[in-house]
Amino acid sequence: MLTVEKIGGSSMSKFEDVMNNIIMKPSPGCGFYNRIFVVSAYNNVTNWLLEHKKTKEPGIYLKFLNREDYNQSLIGLLEKLIAINRTFESIGLNQQKADDFITNRILQAKNYLNSLADVLATGYVNRQNILLAAREILSSIGEAHSAYNSVNILENNCINATLVDLCGFNDSEYLTIDERIHKAFGNVDFTGTIPIVTGYTKGTEGIMREFDRGYSEVTFSKVAVEIKADEAVIHKEFHLSSADPNIVGVDKSIPVGFTNFNVADQLADIGMEAIHPKASKPLEMNGIKIRIKNTFEPDHPGTLISKDYMGEKSKVEIISGTDQVIAIEIHDPLMVGQVGYDRAIMQTFEQYQVSYILKATNANSITQVIWEEDLSEDLVNELRGRYYEVTVKPVALVCTLGTNIAQPGIMAKATAALANNNINVDALSQSLKQVNMQFVIGRDDYRKAIIALNDALCVKMG
Repeated sequence: MLTVEKIGGSSMSKFEDVMNNIIMKPSPGCGFYNRIFVVSAYNNVTNWLLEHKKTKEPGIYLKFLNREDYNQSLIGLLEKLIAINRTFESIGLNQQKADDFITNRILQAKNYLNSLADVLATGYVNRQNILLAAREILSSIGEAHSAYNSVNILENNCINATLVDLCGFNDSEYLTIDERIHKAFGNVDFTGTIPIVTGYTKGTEGIMREFDRGYSEVTFSKVAVEIKADEAVIHKEFHLSSADPNIVGVDKSIPVGFTNFNVADQLADIGMEAIHPKASKPLEMNGIKIRIKNTFEPDHPGTLISKDYMGEKSKVEIISGTDQVIAIEIHDPLMVGQVGYDRAIMQTFEQYQVSYILKATNANSITQVIWEEDLSEDLVNELRGRYYEVTVKPVALVCTLGTNIAQPGIMAKATAALANNNINVDALSQSLKQVNMQFVIGRDDYRKAIIALNDALCVKMG
């Protein structure tokens, strides 16, 4: 059995646990080797390089974008990365070698960025292309740092490991992402070494341009397809569970044993990614199952995601959602009976690069829920200039998901659980596939709704 396994940033920051619980622990069916590990940057490093994924706090990229002193910021970053190196000294990281590696990588990045800045200043080139190149260069630093350190630590613990650096910092080869991955694995003997692979891959199409912050999972997916893995494993700092343990409590957060790719897509659509949807599709199409495991509970089998799984018992498996969304409702008394009325609405959304998560309609109203970060004053003004009445409301979205919930009574139990907790439903949606019931509610009711639905549909129904 051959597996490709991804280690997330939070887990990488606790590499002693990763080493003891995962890498140095023989895997059933794989043994000690026959495993490839794709690693993310250490926790927060990509946030420092680009911008904070959740808060949008600016990183070095914004300094470059605004022609500020990014060189000084790179020096500050180097100090932080060397400080991270110190945290691994006790488990075998050679401090001098690790410091030299990341220092050289930062200096290379500095030279590349300075050259880009000089070209940009001439005014002869497309500004957007230069900025995208800078974003690619910065993105790659974190994964190179963590991958090099991981190999060094393993080798100093008598484990044969091989660095597979897909960042392409030291070559000018004009390769696509797939071509670079194919070339990198051409001569690797999986039976005698553990390849440690950078989550960032350099390619002519630009992995950041194509996939933005989901790039490490895309590399993971492409590597699994390239080597024809039997299973793709993602190690996280938590289980894929019935609900967020930080909201419902660990004792009421039930690990999900099995689910399918359809449910995984629904989770990704509301920002609770088991795996990036652009990463899961190639695995699904190539018949490679995904297993989500908890780094800190290595003996737990985790969650197996497959194409055709459907639970034997009809029940809700996962409660999830977000309180960072906006409901936009278009109301027009003249809408009723008009064919294609919503086409112009969708064209406006497309113009502003806004995708909706939920859509609910009646005779003269269309409600769409979008991410709050995608809302702009220009979008709202254009809609209000075109339509009779436009309502914009900050809301929350809670979802009940499962592979087998297309049965009478489950919708009733969900709405009853909300009603019993004085939670009003502003809008709702469910498609014919019936793997996801979506409820739009007031923001203040979000946490209460997650707890109520998890108690009623997951804990009590077992």
